[in-house]
Amino acid sequence: MRTIDTTFDLNLLRVLVALAATRNVTQAAHALDMSQSGFSTALARLRQVLDDPLFVRTPVGMSPTPRAEQMIATAQGVLSRVTEEVLQKPGFDPATARTVFRLAMADVAEIVFLPRLLQHLQQHAPYATVTCASMETETLKQAMSNGDIDLALGYFPDLDSQSSFQQRLYFHTYACMLRRGHPLAARGVTEKNYSEIGHVVVSSPARTNALFEAFLEKRSIKRRIVLETPHHLSLPAIVESTDLMATVPLATGARFVQLGMVELLRLPFTPPSFAVQQHWHPLVHHDARSQWLRKQVAQLFNVESDEWRELQVALYGRSIRPIAA
Repeated sequence: MRTIDTTFDLNLLRVLVALAATRNVTQAAHALDMSQSGFSTALARLRQVLDDPLFVRTPVGMSPTPRAEQMIATAQGVLSRVTEEVLQKPGFDPATARTVFRLAMADVAEIVFLPRLLQHLQQHAPYATVTCASMETETLKQAMSNGDIDLALGYFPDLDSQSSFQQRLYFHTYACMLRRGHPLAARGVTEKNYSEIGHVVVSSPARTNALFEAFLEKRSIKRRIVLETPHHLSLPAIVESTDLMATVPLATGARFVQLGMVELLRLPFTPPSFAVQQHWHPLVHHDARSQWLRKQVAQLFNVESDEWRELQVALYGRSIRPIAA
């Protein structure tokens, strides 16, 4: 079996190509930003390795030998491929890319992010496909480290800066949701009737649920739970057809209101708030495709473009500041 010489210095190919282009040692050294003596030393090494003079002095300059003539085109191709495929940072053209963006988010976040994000991608990345998954924290960390998830969107307090990069998009809070025409819609919700009314509670991996539950427990606020469900998407139909109440993230409730089935009311206390963020693994931090996706998300969802900020002010009289559970 033929052994491959792994000690060959590929930089010597640059010497070969430069001298072939200029036919002059001084000009070739200048082109490579080398001293003339350094260039001559490198040329001598190349001659020794290949056991061929490669270039000889003639009246028209340094002319390549037949061995050098055979090597020049190959050396140019090798250096070109190294420049284009190794040294040059890969680009990303969203207009032509056939790619799959793999996102992690809870169903409650899908309601908020996907309509606007998909509309944007259809205009700017028409051949892209989006897949979504909802995962427990440890599974999500593993999926991000494997490159199986490009971006996690929403509230993920367990994805710390040690395991992922993160960018805050905006702060968010909660509201309560009732059917249209519910008696409390006119009277308003007090702490007393909030505790007495029947509640629908979502028990899903969404960390916003855990945050709100911890908030209630810390303040000894009790609820009469009538139904627990793992799904946010069933809430409008349940609330619309009953006198039950559901407490949901504000943006989710606002989407349900657009269906014309329910209405939102302020909670009878200042609710907790949480940072909505995008998270990504260091594995894709410098990847052009991931950078483009993160830029689109940051432009679509941020403090300035927060379409729910006015609703927060209308319900609570001011923009919600971060309040821990």
